[in-house]
Amino acid sequence: MADKRDYYEVLGVGKDASEAELKKAYRQLAKKYHPDVNPGNKEAEEKFKEATEAFSILSDPDKRRQYDQFGHAAFDNGGGGGGFGGFDFTGSSMNDIFGDIFGDIFGGGRSRTRRPDAPMTGANLRARVNITFMDAVNGCEKELEIMLKDECTTCHGTGARPGTSPVTCPKCNGSGQVVYTQQSLFGMVRNVQACPDCGGTGKYIKDKCFACHGTGYVSNRKKIQVSVPAGIDQGQSIRIRGKGEPGVNGGERGDLLVEVNVAPHPIFQRQDMDIFSTAPMTFAQAALGGDVRISTVDGDVLYNVKPGTQTDTRIRLKGKGVPSLRNRNVRGDHYVTLVVQVPTSLNREAKEALERFDEACGNRKASDVRGAAGGRDDQTGRQEEGSTGKAAKRKKSFMDKLKETFDD
Repeated sequence: MADKRDYYEVLGVGKDASEAELKKAYRQLAKKYHPDVNPGNKEAEEKFKEATEAFSILSDPDKRRQYDQFGHAAFDNGGGGGGFGGFDFTGSSMNDIFGDIFGDIFGGGRSRTRRPDAPMTGANLRARVNITFMDAVNGCEKELEIMLKDECTTCHGTGARPGTSPVTCPKCNGSGQVVYTQQSLFGMVRNVQACPDCGGTGKYIKDKCFACHGTGYVSNRKKIQVSVPAGIDQGQSIRIRGKGEPGVNGGERGDLLVEVNVAPHPIFQRQDMDIFSTAPMTFAQAALGGDVRISTVDGDVLYNVKPGTQTDTRIRLKGKGVPSLRNRNVRGDHYVTLVVQVPTSLNREAKEALERFDEACGNRKASDVRGAAGGRDDQTGRQEEGSTGKAAKRKKSFMDKLKETFDD
């Protein structure tokens, strides 16, 4: 794990690379380091394997999303959680991935073909579930209703009408594959593809089952229980094993990938495992100090602010954030911005109290300033009025602003 290079670095692309850019980068590396081009070169073989592993992860949208969030740890078989699978090449070896892009250009006389009756894992299905912000923090159980395929009970999965059987495909003679040859930089190239007539099965159904129309499966609506882990975030997926498409020739079913859509919260905002919010406090609490009630995902808490706390002060409530997906005992923090609330309506008694408070703080009344300037001659008055106006502008206090607001 610790020795692995970043997959984007391995392919030489940026993290915003498109699918086409990923495929182009991998094609170039595979041509350069393929063992058939570098016989006996162990270093080239390791680079080829490294590039193939990187491409197999980044070319899969679900695996790429997990890798972008958790790095190589997302595919560590010893770790992870919340339904995220580890990295493996089950059902899709490096040669299969390489062949999907290049065909059998390096195969020569030793191309590997898949038996048409070989077991194949079914395709994955995708669904979406909507949850609340608090559901994402605490975890929950949800029920999905989706269409799932089951083996047809009429033909027992053969796809043929009862009393008949599939026949050998005449196009591929039962091999499930057809071979095309073409000229390339490396000479004559053999390109092996799945037979278009039988879909790679090697069998052809002449008389199709009336119940499943030759597919071998029928769709039924089923209810699936989804366990949403605490700490899951917007856009992440939950993998439910064995709830995807049926396998072929006895292969395992695919998986169901449930993407989570988290509704926004009116108070809290989330960034990774941390939560952010604002909390109001009165002018008296800010000036004198005291307990301020703050809402958290665990309920309200009292936080003691110091005297003279300024508005927009940010505090940290340790361990009041979102739980880790991998360890429920690890949580993020909650950052709260304290905002002083200015009263919007005051009675006469409150106004007088605030004026007395303002005077006690050494601020002169505006009427006293105007009276001092009005008794002087015009020239001196203008000079002092201008000087006093500047001083008043510099020293205009919170209480002056309040008084002017209510006077208006």
